[in-house]
Order: sequence, then C-alpha cells, then structure tokens
Amino acid sequence: MQAPTTFRVRGVAINERRMQAGLSVAQLAALVGVTASYIRKLETGVRECMGPGSYTRLRAALSATDDELLAPTEDPAIEKE
Repeated sequence: MQAPTTFRVRGVAINERRMQAGLSVAQLAALVGVTASYIRKLETGVRECMGPGSYTRLRAALSATDDELLAPTEDPAIEKE
C-alpha cells in the first residue's frame, strides 16, 4: 500500500496540542519548517491538507499521534443512513 500524498488534519487538534506544548504559532512554524501563516491557516481550517514531510515534522513537534491530528476519513464502503 502506498503512503498518502497528503494528510487531512484537524485544525482544532493542532491548536490544542500547540497550546498544551506552550508553543506560539511562530515557534511551532519554525520547528515544522513552515510559515506562521501556514500554521494559522491549518488551525483555523482555511487549509486542511499537509504534505507528508511537513505533517511528519508537525506530529513530532507536537509529540502527537495520527489519531489526535488526522481528520476522520469517510469510508465510501459504509452507507449513510
């Protein structure tokens, strides 16, 4: 199975983990190697997807798991009632 090309993240979870870690937006951005604007857009939901490299660095910087940061995926095999 091939690794996903993008990761759909939950902005609220990023914000919560960042606050718990005591990091500013600028500090987290520096750790991840992206701009503060990019982090803000993720946290507010303006952006929802990240590339594998930046997502991996974000997860490490926040000491978070995929379960905490990734948005739930919709499984097309499950019918909605």
